[in-house]
Amino acid sequence: MPVRRVRGVVLRLVRRRGLAVVVGAALAAPAAWLELSGRFESWWVDGLTLVVGATGVALLWAGLTGARPDWIENG
Repeated sequence: MPVRRVRGVVLRLVRRRGLAVVVGAALAAPAAWLELSGRFESWWVDGLTLVVGATGVALLWAGLTGARPDWIENG
């Protein structure tokens, strides 16, 4: 899947707040479990959990607070 398509999917996902919260929690929870359990101690698992967990937290935050506007018009 090209990078532009992935970017478009993520941007559309952020606009749907409920779905962003669900997907964010679904990504962050297993990543936190893998990171905190200590069962998997390889370098690539640490990197993967970092990327997936950060993406999940970012989606969760965007779903809870909403997307900010691109610009704010003054008066």
